[in-house]
Amino acid sequence: MNHQSVWTATARMPRFETLNKDIKTDVLIIGGGLCGILCAHFLTQAGVDCVVAEANRVGLGITKNTTAKITSQHGLIYDKLMRTSGPDAAMQYFWANQKAVEHYRTLCESIDCDFETKSAYIYSLTDREKIEREVVAVRMLGFQAEFSETLPLPFSIKGAIEFPNQAQFHPLKFLSAVAGGLRLYENTFIKDISPHKAWSERSSITADKIIVTTHFPFINKHGSYFLKMYQQRSYVLALKSAQDVSGMYLGAEENGLSFRNYGDLLLLGGGGHRTGKQGGNWEELRAFAKKHYPKAEECYAWAAQDCMSLDSVPYIGNYSKQTPDLFVATGFNKWGMTTSMVAAEILCDMVQGKENEFAKAFSPHRSMLKPQLFVNGAEAVKNLLTPTTKRCPHLGCALKWNKAEHTWDCPCHGSRFQENGDLIDNPATGGAKIE
Repeated sequence: MNHQSVWTATARMPRFETLNKDIKTDVLIIGGGLCGILCAHFLTQAGVDCVVAEANRVGLGITKNTTAKITSQHGLIYDKLMRTSGPDAAMQYFWANQKAVEHYRTLCESIDCDFETKSAYIYSLTDREKIEREVVAVRMLGFQAEFSETLPLPFSIKGAIEFPNQAQFHPLKFLSAVAGGLRLYENTFIKDISPHKAWSERSSITADKIIVTTHFPFINKHGSYFLKMYQQRSYVLALKSAQDVSGMYLGAEENGLSFRNYGDLLLLGGGGHRTGKQGGNWEELRAFAKKHYPKAEECYAWAAQDCMSLDSVPYIGNYSKQTPDLFVATGFNKWGMTTSMVAAEILCDMVQGKENEFAKAFSPHRSMLKPQLFVNGAEAVKNLLTPTTKRCPHLGCALKWNKAEHTWDCPCHGSRFQENGDLIDNPATGGAKIE
């Protein structure tokens, strides 16, 4: 089955050479997705010598599979944060992300990346009250969110919350423009690092500080990220002759659908499930499209993978308390566009020894005692005990066959492999033995 995103099909990405010699730099950034490229861009602007090492091609990992919504509206998170972490944490989280939206707006004034200002909505099919609570929470943070009774979607709702003046864009067109002129190496797969050195198959990079932006961190001996996260799959169809929805929409329920337009296409998302589990995938979306958009033509189909943190807040900061010169950005919880900018702003300050007003809210070293921790632990134990020879080389969990995408997926931490065992997605750093 051959799938590609509309972004991949409509962008020409620059090419960069492979690193074949030993070099030195002030800051090494491992990972050439949106977060890594933004880090390099801001550090270069600040006069800091930095290098980006990308295992494959720039932007052609997780970044190419997003729905590319730039918004501070991340599900019904603010009422949750107010209750679980307190108003200060909620305030930091909101304004860090809202500042990121405005930073994109400024950058995109000089970049041809189909940037458009749109309202963002979270809707509920079943629960008006939880939408009303979110409106109250957001207004307490100083932002004028609005309650909506109806939406231009092919079903009725109990209510929705509107964030005005959010945005959407073409992520690869943006990335292509920002990456130009950076000191960047493709097909340079970092296999191991020490506090100030990283090694690929053909080279080594010595750096004063190292930033890991590889989606799921690949170093197990620090930070315990294999306990603090799991990965989730989601699916997208790009439909022609469907509907102009005039905004960006996401259902609040676990199986809620996502809607936004790109040009004359409707991007319909959903069908999600924990990586390694069964879910609705594209068939759920196709059934919805057949019912509500019977004249629509499917032009593109793709899938995304997201790192989910314990408390719905990303991990941005020092990789661990024991590694002062090693930094990480991960756990973006499906909101990688906006939080990539947040992470880049925080990490660029940190590696330069500057304070950042939002860093505390995203610290990877906050409390791990969350219900999801025990779910993750139970999932790992179950799959470690499953009798099979098909195991993930990351930590040994049993692989599950994904019949929709024809891949072997790890339900513990989300590594994915082709039918023959070749690596697709980290945190594994090598292929799996498939017998």
